[in-house]
Amino acid sequence: MILPFTTALTTLTASTGTVAPSATQPPPTPWGEDPVDTVSTTLAGLSTLTWEEVGAWLVGTPLLIIITLVVGYVARFLLHRFIDRVVASATSRRAERLASIPGAGLALQAVGVAQTRHVQRTQTMGALLKSISTFVVGGITALTVLSLVGIPLGPMLASASVGGVALAFGAQSLVKDFLSGIFMIIEDQYGVGDVIDTGEVIGTVENVSLRVTTLRDANGMTWYVRNGEIIRIGNKTQGWSTAIVDVAIAYDQDVDAAIMVIRDVVSVMDDDEAWKDVLLEEPNVVGVESITAGAITIRVLAKTLANEQFGVQREMRERIKRALDEAGVRSPHPVLPPYGGAAPQGTAT
Repeated sequence: MILPFTTALTTLTASTGTVAPSATQPPPTPWGEDPVDTVSTTLAGLSTLTWEEVGAWLVGTPLLIIITLVVGYVARFLLHRFIDRVVASATSRRAERLASIPGAGLALQAVGVAQTRHVQRTQTMGALLKSISTFVVGGITALTVLSLVGIPLGPMLASASVGGVALAFGAQSLVKDFLSGIFMIIEDQYGVGDVIDTGEVIGTVENVSLRVTTLRDANGMTWYVRNGEIIRIGNKTQGWSTAIVDVAIAYDQDVDAAIMVIRDVVSVMDDDEAWKDVLLEEPNVVGVESITAGAITIRVLAKTLANEQFGVQREMRERIKRALDEAGVRSPHPVLPPYGGAAPQGTAT
């Protein structure tokens, strides 16, 4: 019985052309290949490589990766040079503008601190732009290298696009504030110490950042104004300021005599060493500004250093008042005793 079964098995194997697995043969691997055979095949392939094949491989992907890295480095270097040129140009434009102001020597001397502040802010802006350019160039270079290696960028870019859209909708006001702050610093619209009118509040600038400008008004209240919400800016103390003094005299007084007295006062004040470095030019008595019931107003204009007009106005009023009193020019308002003038007479009943 055993012999016919063996004969049949031998006949079946011969007819199919396959060899029955033996009891000592290892089972096939899950990957369908023997790891030992795969390694042997790889080593055998490497042993047959020629220098021409190695050179062709090096000229391919590795060379493209090196070229991409070099181009990224050169682009970053050129962008940084361009940013440095923009920063230097912004600083020089401010110096040229100050040099064109009447009394430029005094102005440049007085705004030395402001000029230093402007340079620091401009350099900070340049450092920020350099960081942004480095991030952008580095990201583009990295994505290009990943594409050359063969890593699929579709899912990565799709995820980044969805995240960018969500961030843009959620933080659009923040982006607007930052962009407004960047252009404000580049254009040097105002700085710390300037008195500005933002439309909502008038005050002195205490701090300037890319997102928020801090102001303090005349009442001492601190205001935080977002840069993206500022529609217009009125800078009252940029470069130089104007002191305006209105002097009122009685309607029946000699206008020419009063004007001569005021001109003598402002001329002496312009020669005073205490105010010579503050006044950029001799104050100008422009003449009669208005005529109202019982009063004539004479206006005086003086060009001063930035943010110094208030002290000039107070000093000028005091000197003009004393000079008019000495010249006998009366004020339009009645003066009651005991400070001068006749006592009012009562009417008989």
